[in-house]
Amino acid sequence: MTEFALVLPLLALLLFAVIQFGITFNNYITLTDAVRAGARKAAVSRHMKDPEGSTIAQVEAAATDLKPADLAVAVESSWQPGEEVRVSASYPYSISLLGLVVKNGRLNSATIERVE
Repeated sequence: MTEFALVLPLLALLLFAVIQFGITFNNYITLTDAVRAGARKAAVSRHMKDPEGSTIAQVEAAATDLKPADLAVAVESSWQPGEEVRVSASYPYSISLLGLVVKNGRLNSATIERVE
């Protein structure tokens, strides 16, 4: 029992660290998928009235697990056929263990597609 009492806090700390890392990694995967979906939308939407707005809307719609207010999306393109469109986004993260912030910052993802 004494050994278990000594090891339990370390195991709990390790468990909480794995959970926090998993949440952050899930947010990164969601962000990357949302940016990819937005870049695909941008590649085929040059004839739309507002291609940049529809691209940003697609990224926000695809990022279902992320808070839209914290999601920063940027679209760069000349919207000419054959040119590149770059869609990038960032989202804040914070890894905390027992109320102590270990690491925080912004997750970043970008995708480049050709405008059709």
